[in-house]
Amino acid sequence: MTDDFTERKARASGWFRRLRDDIVTAFEGLEDSHADGPFADLPPGRFDVTPTVRSADDGSDAGGGLMSVMRGGRVFEKVGVNVSTVYGSLGSAAQKSMAARGVPGIESDPRFWASGISLVAHMRNPHVPAVHMNTRMFWTPNAWWFGGGSDLNPCLEYDADTAHFHATQKAHLDPHGADLYPALKAWADEYFYIPHRKRARGVGGVFMDDRNTGDWETDFALTQDIGRAFLPAYVPLVETRRTQAFTEADKDAQLVHRGLYAEYNLVYDRGTKFGLATGHDPDAVLMSLPPLAKWA
Repeated sequence: MTDDFTERKARASGWFRRLRDDIVTAFEGLEDSHADGPFADLPPGRFDVTPTVRSADDGSDAGGGLMSVMRGGRVFEKVGVNVSTVYGSLGSAAQKSMAARGVPGIESDPRFWASGISLVAHMRNPHVPAVHMNTRMFWTPNAWWFGGGSDLNPCLEYDADTAHFHATQKAHLDPHGADLYPALKAWADEYFYIPHRKRARGVGGVFMDDRNTGDWETDFALTQDIGRAFLPAYVPLVETRRTQAFTEADKDAQLVHRGLYAEYNLVYDRGTKFGLATGHDPDAVLMSLPPLAKWA
């Protein structure tokens, strides 16, 4: 593969940035419109935006991004919406990991480029589900692929919420093939399973990795539709649940579930491991951790 994908890289990183902007605007809108119910007396939350910078071992530029975090809002207790575009050469451990996944030529030419968006929301009201979304593109001189998805993580489950979240994902994926949603749903169920707890992290969603059909445009279009599905899948759930009263027992259940979420991200999550292994800003990599959690 001799094409360095310059134009395609720019299109992908531009899409992730536009999606980030749309989500930040929508989430601040939810803060503004929360006029009744628990926490409505608080000032509406706003995102703090911090540029992130990554340097190579020799001090040269290796990319960066934007870390956007809202803390202590009316609706969102902590939410991060990060975008990054990083590049350089993979270290020996990352090379071995990529080679084990079947990436060709990575040990002889370890250059890489990666861009993506990563979102995790931890909510004030325990009736409102936590949520995760991530989509990304990865390039090496001999391979490229897309990955990511979104999944819902309620501590107090509502069948109607789960059904809406999945139906919206399906509606956005079905134009790409009727077999795609069932496959990516099954992949999410497997990927977001916590072996040491013998349970799923949440109620699932969709997930893919190493997506390369040989048609970059088709795979990029799918990745964009996974991103487009996020707001219509999630925002109506927030609007429905954010005014519900809750008990101390409900809040306790939320904190215990957050402990489960933290365990998964620190032990199993591939994106967390990659970000830390490649020297990206640890605050940005670990923004997914909840502000408060509990282990019973």
